[in-house]
Order: sequence, then structure tokens, then C-alpha cells
Amino acid sequence: MGPGLFVIAILGCADGSAQCQQVAMLPTRYESRATCAAATGQVLIAATQFDFSELQAVCRSVASPGTVQKAHQVRNQG
Repeated sequence: MGPGLFVIAILGCADGSAQCQQVAMLPTRYESRATCAAATGQVLIAATQFDFSELQAVCRSVASPGTVQKAHQVRNQG
């Protein structure tokens, strides 16, 4: 995937990974999906404060602050 900003979301899952919910979003932003994905293992090792039978760490794309500002301006003009 191309350039962008990504963050790691931690999901807590019930039995069988069917019932997952987001329990945390880490503030660190990554410049690519690959660098984000490389960090997920360490994030899961450190995520001991959540009481779920299974935890997952997923990378989610986020808009850069400039993109958010431009989208807000376009909506306000329309």
C-alpha cells in the first residue's frame, strides 16, 4: 500500500474472534502500513492490561491533519 499515516488499534475478542471490539488506539503514527504492521507484535506483548481471551492489533489508516482540515473546509463551503 502507498504512503499514508497508520495507527495501531487493539481489539479485545471473545471466544473465536467473532466478537471483537476496539479497546485502545495507540497515539503513535506510522508512515506506512509495513512499519505499522512490524510494530504490532511488540504492542501485543505489552498489552497486558486488557481482560479478553484474545487480543488483536490491527493497523488502521488515518488522515493526515492537512487532509482533515481540507475536507472540513470543503464541507463548510458546500
